[in-house]
Amino acid sequence: MLPVRIDRADLRPLGTQLADQVRDLVVRGVLAQGDRMPASRPLAVDLGVSRAVVEQAFDQLLAEGWLEARRGSGTWVAGGPAAASARPARRRTPPVEQTLVMLDAGTPWIDPRHAAVWRRAWREVSVATPPRGYDDARGLPELRALVAERLGRTRGLAVDAATVRITGGTAAGLRHLLAVLPREPVAMEDPGYRAAVATVRESGREVRDLPAADPVVDLAGCSAAYVTPAHQHPLGRVMPAVDRLTLLATAARDGALVVEDDYDSEFRYDVAPVPALASLDRDRVAYLGTASKSILPSLRLGWMVVPDRLLDPLDVHRDLTHDAPPWPVQRAMVTLVRDGYVDAVVRSARRVYAERAPRVVAALSPYAELAGPVAGMYSTWLLPHARAVRVRAAAEDAGFRINLLRDYCRSARLSGLVVGFGGPTDDELDRALAVLVGALAA
Repeated sequence: MLPVRIDRADLRPLGTQLADQVRDLVVRGVLAQGDRMPASRPLAVDLGVSRAVVEQAFDQLLAEGWLEARRGSGTWVAGGPAAASARPARRRTPPVEQTLVMLDAGTPWIDPRHAAVWRRAWREVSVATPPRGYDDARGLPELRALVAERLGRTRGLAVDAATVRITGGTAAGLRHLLAVLPREPVAMEDPGYRAAVATVRESGREVRDLPAADPVVDLAGCSAAYVTPAHQHPLGRVMPAVDRLTLLATAARDGALVVEDDYDSEFRYDVAPVPALASLDRDRVAYLGTASKSILPSLRLGWMVVPDRLLDPLDVHRDLTHDAPPWPVQRAMVTLVRDGYVDAVVRSARRVYAERAPRVVAALSPYAELAGPVAGMYSTWLLPHARAVRVRAAAEDAGFRINLLRDYCRSARLSGLVVGFGGPTDDELDRALAVLVGALAA
């Protein structure tokens, strides 16, 4: 039988799964020109699907020219001779680069049980009437209202739709803010979010390092300070209440804007989610949120709430540049929020992360030191840099991608591994932990 399988958790139709796998087998040379395909009925029994699923997949591959049907003798891989006995030698094909399983800090768990709402959202997009020209750069009014309601309910941030702006994600929101701020240095946590650092540098501004574990007591000469107070990225620390007040007082004294990246605060499972920093001072804090950690990174959607004094210049800039997320994505997001999909996937993911985090800690704590509390979808471990590099290499050889803590640092002298556990399946996580433990023990 063919080396293929059907994954019931996969959101793709069963026939599409089968066609994709057969096509890949031909491309990689596992199936050669002139190979005879199994009959549809026994293949369907072997895969546990209906015969119609197999026939649909074969019909698609016949139409694409990967397979050919011969009257009275079945279905064959296209391009071979009429007689199987005269089959040509298999062509050598270059190896296909292995796709690594990501154990990073940004790939979330998406529960397939909620896929029906996801599909319904895109069906609604297909029948909705798009705007005739460029749509409102502030974002769809209905989506802004839904986001405002959700921020009040989940983040303690009392805002209305008029103050919410829809963005293309955290980096896009930061880029919009930088366009209306003075061209002065920006203070940023070290270690910290690499995409945000790159965004600030691309704006032509100097980046000033803020030690991630220290109170912020000096922002003189800075236009802004970029922080992740609910779950410091990547160390995992929650900014203490005293440090929050100190940061706000320092920003007020030195005339700096605080940019709060609230990237995964909903995924705490040890305590209730920490309220947003912006809830303490709406005049001093610009709030950035994202759908990447709760729905899908490739959705490229986020939102921001900024002080009132910045709204007009921000809107003028975005109108001028037409810098807004695609209308279809925003329209789909309306359905996903309105019909409970976002709340449902967050609840499911929180349960999964709460179960996985202790497994990761139990496996790795004999060999490395936790850098901070484990929350959300990753944990950070302190190790000598050379050892961390060796462990990462062993993981990559086994098919897993793990990030080095050193890559998040600029002046900070920290090293270790950032181990994500949101993206893999349970089986993949178990195999990855076995690899990591073996490398660490060695």
